[in-house]
Amino acid sequence: MAILAPSILSADFAKLGEEIRKTDEAGADYIHIDVMDGLFVPSISFGMPVIKSVRKTTQKPFDVHLMINEPIRYIKEFKESGADILNVHVEACSDVEATLKAIRAEGMKPAITLKPATPVSEVEPYLSMVDMVLVMSVEPGFGGQKLIPETVEKVRQLRKIIDDQYPGVLIEIDGGINFVNVSDIVEAGADVIVAGSAVFGSNTEEMTKKFKSII
Repeated sequence: MAILAPSILSADFAKLGEEIRKTDEAGADYIHIDVMDGLFVPSISFGMPVIKSVRKTTQKPFDVHLMINEPIRYIKEFKESGADILNVHVEACSDVEATLKAIRAEGMKPAITLKPATPVSEVEPYLSMVDMVLVMSVEPGFGGQKLIPETVEKVRQLRKIIDDQYPGVLIEIDGGINFVNVSDIVEAGADVIVAGSAVFGSNTEEMTKKFKSII
């Protein structure tokens, strides 16, 4: 069974804590939190104060996806805010190895992320240093996009490499995932499913339970 990580970027911010509690109680495994700086990606989202505020609403792991330049600058602050898993983009770090080591040193699980156009070969040198690889199946920065089909093949590529050489490393996928395509994505080898608008678009509890029944 795959792990479900609802993305709160698509939640109703006016009742964010309540939305998180609903998806938690309905069976979500992680809570996925997107942090954007307006530089690495065009959008700006929430940061440390919001994460710290909602941390008390659930005990589920916070899977924090940093879409920011040089995330090494803020690793300690994200730990203090309540992050459990810290995803950093291979494209956003001038020293990827140092960044991943700093995340591990703070007691969080390091994860590495690649954009749709970035080849799997760019993250291969770091697979021994991470707990998870996040494959972006849309261009990062905005919710509600359609999944780019070619990215599913990247999941298959990673699945083979990881199974052969780095057992235990999880594969996460984020972007455009819905009830129609999620089974194929899990079949391709994804361990962690990030879903935003498909979970928070209507009845949060019902949609969370539906995803869990499929994956």
